[in-house]
Amino acid sequence: MRKPRWYLIPVRVLLVTFVVTLLSFAVSLLLGIVGILLAAKLRGTPNPNLTIPYRHIAAPAAAMVAAIVVVSATTMEIRHYRHLKTLWKLEDQMERASG
Repeated sequence: MRKPRWYLIPVRVLLVTFVVTLLSFAVSLLLGIVGILLAAKLRGTPNPNLTIPYRHIAAPAAAMVAAIVVVSATTMEIRHYRHLKTLWKLEDQMERASG
C-alpha cells in the first residue's frame, strides 16, 4: 500500500468539481431550452429567445452546483485521506512488529 499524498487532494477536488459542474450545466441547459420551447409553443410565440436558458437557468444552476460540490468533495477527500493515513500507519506498525 502506498503512503497517501496530501497534495493530490486539490487535484481530485478540482477534477470532480469541473466534471459535475459541466454535467449540471448541460442538463440544466437542456431542461431550460425544452421549457422555453414548450412555453413558446403554448403561447404561440414564433421566435423564442433561447439566450434565457444560458443566462438565467444554466449558468446560475451550474454555479450553485459547483459551490456545493467543492465543499462536499473537499470534505470527502479529506476524510478519505485521513482514513488512508491511519490505515497506512497501522499497516506500517504491523509490519515492524512482525518483522
